[in-house]
Amino acid sequence: MPEKTEEKITAETRTEFGKGAARRIRRDNKVPAVIYGHGNDPQHITLPGHDTMMALKRGGTNALLHIDIDGTTVLALTKQVQSDPIKGFLEHLDFVEVRKGEKVTVEIPIHVTGEAKSDAMVVTDLNTVSVEAEATDIPEFIEISVEDAEAGFHVLAKDLVLPSGSSLLTDAEALVVNVVHAPTAEEVEAELEEAEAEVGIERDEPADEVAQAAATGSESGSDSES
Repeated sequence: MPEKTEEKITAETRTEFGKGAARRIRRDNKVPAVIYGHGNDPQHITLPGHDTMMALKRGGTNALLHIDIDGTTVLALTKQVQSDPIKGFLEHLDFVEVRKGEKVTVEIPIHVTGEAKSDAMVVTDLNTVSVEAEATDIPEFIEISVEDAEAGFHVLAKDLVLPSGSSLLTDAEALVVNVVHAPTAEEVEAELEEAEAEVGIERDEPADEVAQAAATGSESGSDSES
């Protein structure tokens, strides 16, 4: 399970609001953001665009940032990231203020690594699991190896290795990863024909089979004439 690095970002207090202000902020390669939590009024800030994007890439879905606001450091857990769907730049960020030792509920991504046996197929039933963990000890992802796994291998939510002090909120018996028999080309073809038959689809005979049947008929006709 990968360890998270401490990401420190210096913010500026934001006093301008609205779409026009947000566009001006982004033109300066900065990102408008809001920090909520602990009964405080929302803190509207501006973050450096490049440094923030790199911190989020390193920290993952639940990146924890140490944000310096006017000399005071705030622990901020990433809750929502809005980015441009085409160009990819950050448009707006929402954070929740947390404290060391405080537990939060987060969705942790599942990463499947390795290659199963050639006759097996890996099915990922859950892409994330819900966990209650200490805000400063949230893994970027949970890794499951299926290297050389055979059909029948499976991992349930209760089998996952979580950080010390964490609690699994997803159903313990939920199937996360399942390795099943990989169907052969013949089995796929048979299933397809069966499905087509059920809905009344009739396949045209392949051209070579039609030609062969015609040739067989001609030969039979020649034999009868002689």
